[in-house]
Amino acid sequence: MFVCLLRKYERKDGSSDSVNVDFFYRLSKVNYMLLKFYKATLCLAYQSFGVVYGDLSSSPLYVYKSTFSGSLRLHEEDDEILGVLSLVFWTLTLIPLCKYIIFVLGADDNGEGGTFALYSLLCRRAKLGLLSASDASDDDISAYNSGLPRKETVASSILKEFFDKYHSSRIVLLLLVLLGTSMVIGDGILTPSMSVLSAVNGIRIKAPSLHENYTVFIAGVILVGLFALQHFGTRSVGFLFAPILLAWLFCISVIGVYNTIYWNPHVVSALSPYYVYNFYKKAGKDGWSSLGGIVLCITGAEAMFADLGHFSQLSIRIAFTVIVYPCLVLAYMGEAAYLSKHKEDLQKSFYKAIPEVVFWPVFIIATLAAMVGSQAIISGTFSVISQCRALKCFPRVKVVHTSNHIHGQIYIPEVNWILMVLCLAVLVGYRDTDMIGNAYGLAVITVMLVTTCLMFLVIVMVWKRNILGALAFVIVFGSVELFYFSACLAKVHKGGWCPLVLSLILLSTMCIWHYGTLKKQAYELNNRVCLDMLLSMGTNLGINRVPGIGLIYSNVATGVPPMFAHFVTNFPAFHRILVFVTVQSLTVPKVPANQRFVISRIGPTEFRLFQCVVRYGYKDQRNDTHDFENHLIETVAEFLRNGNNDGEAFRWETTNQQQSSPSDDVTASSFENVVSSESSKKTVRFRGVGCSKELEDLREARESGLAYMMGSTCVLACDTSSYLKKFAINIVYGFLRQNCRHPAIALGVPHTSLIEVGMVYRV
Repeated sequence: MFVCLLRKYERKDGSSDSVNVDFFYRLSKVNYMLLKFYKATLCLAYQSFGVVYGDLSSSPLYVYKSTFSGSLRLHEEDDEILGVLSLVFWTLTLIPLCKYIIFVLGADDNGEGGTFALYSLLCRRAKLGLLSASDASDDDISAYNSGLPRKETVASSILKEFFDKYHSSRIVLLLLVLLGTSMVIGDGILTPSMSVLSAVNGIRIKAPSLHENYTVFIAGVILVGLFALQHFGTRSVGFLFAPILLAWLFCISVIGVYNTIYWNPHVVSALSPYYVYNFYKKAGKDGWSSLGGIVLCITGAEAMFADLGHFSQLSIRIAFTVIVYPCLVLAYMGEAAYLSKHKEDLQKSFYKAIPEVVFWPVFIIATLAAMVGSQAIISGTFSVISQCRALKCFPRVKVVHTSNHIHGQIYIPEVNWILMVLCLAVLVGYRDTDMIGNAYGLAVITVMLVTTCLMFLVIVMVWKRNILGALAFVIVFGSVELFYFSACLAKVHKGGWCPLVLSLILLSTMCIWHYGTLKKQAYELNNRVCLDMLLSMGTNLGINRVPGIGLIYSNVATGVPPMFAHFVTNFPAFHRILVFVTVQSLTVPKVPANQRFVISRIGPTEFRLFQCVVRYGYKDQRNDTHDFENHLIETVAEFLRNGNNDGEAFRWETTNQQQSSPSDDVTASSFENVVSSESSKKTVRFRGVGCSKELEDLREARESGLAYMMGSTCVLACDTSSYLKKFAINIVYGFLRQNCRHPAIALGVPHTSLIEVGMVYRV
């Protein structure tokens, strides 16, 4: 097409207008980029069906059954059925469509979503956090400071002053975030049990005499198989997920249209909010109590925001508004049309509403869809726990990355088997989807309330918007969620206690682990050794320097850690080149590779002492040991090559090739140190100018080998501490430290090169 247009503008002498050629070239380039963008967006939207919408799409299995399971059984008239349909429609419209799709998805943290993403924004942009209080500032991370700062508003200034004045408000904010996180983990326990058992119960429609023990057993077998497959990673079976969900949505929407037309086309009028008013007018308190079942229609809505890092805002919005939302509305509408003519089937309405001809195919697809929904929340639980671990709010666990292409696909063995045991315990203990639904609804609505509270702070303090808009957001969505929350809270004695107990245990675990870690770091910071004292002590002890490089791991970002001083006083010898390594977890999703290492020198040049701060985001993947060693040596060599001898911090930047002028080879003796990284297959060459002696020492030390030194500390509360602190530190924190993964294993330190220094910390 463009060739024909160009020929049209050719002159008679064979030449062409350069302006027109340039215009059409740019036009074709723009069209190509737009086509590529739309193709990538549609591809992401397709993939999101198998990851994001499994839980939300499987909710028709149990919503009507759970809603009419309580006192609403006494109100089985058309007005109540249409009122429930109207409530489901407006709940789906207000919460997932308006709140999440329009507003919450815009509060991403550089493309990442979820509770920790909102807290990360508040920590970095409004300085409200506690998680990085002891770490170096992350203000220099360029990827997260590209936007222009907004002008402070009166409301943001008042809130900022309040949080600065009352330190306890920051603690409450952190507790709120951890509460939401613990409820998300609770969802990971309740969702598989609820979804799979609801799907398997369809067998009893065709075999009414089948005892519930058999359905529980079948659901348990499916759950065990689901968790047993987790170590393969979602990448291995991910290609099946999206087609299954699309087939499921197609089935329920077509059946919904059929039931609406065949049984009662007038249910379309229930989309009017008048039927909500009429429902409460007739059902009264029983109608309010039924909200605990209606809230299940939005289970999984939080996943649209939590899984934002795997996709894009546009792809998630397209998938929900074009496919998921209409299909769910049609499904609920068709089921209501069937119930209006078959009120005796309220407790098994979903499978009863399926035409006889397609029952078994739909049953198989429903079971597969329930498994996909369970898989999505299990993967989300792994992701949340990985973020908590990175920010020192969860004990150290093994994180296995199951995909080389998609970072978010991870597997945590310890958490996987604990989740399986708890899921089976919930399944066997409750045996009934109504009881599980009461617990499930409370966990879901609590997470949404936490998101609403955090969004208020983001709107005022990060976006710097008018406080009236933030109040409108909280009033509209918060009031609806509080209404549902009160109904779910009233069912605590009917199964709702389960997420409360689980969240209390998880919240206590995370708080005590974080508190103990902060106390440990504070002890090391307050007892770090002055360099002059160490040097004067060295002359008296006669310290010897042995060949090699020593990497001293500690939480002290500046100075000498107390563990190393304790080692030197008992064993007066250390390596010729020492690098004090501090691994920091920042409240940003990812740290760019060229800003990960920060190098500085400790003491005079001849001491060969360096400080290296290694910074990771809460979504970053830790390098393996060999790759980390190579990067560290590259950083130190680049630091020396640039002549940073005045103690100024140096940030490593990746370069594939170092250019050197001919004069460099003539004016100074130099050498080349070649380090090959097996993971990236990249060769980095360093040419030293004016510091060849240090570079030569570095090369020789590298050839002699690396040794790692870490503290094997025992953290105990002081004798004068309260009994509560002694219980938290000595018993709970001590138990968690003994039973979680060793720091050396978590950091990938080889056991054969490890030196551990025992020491007691009295905090």
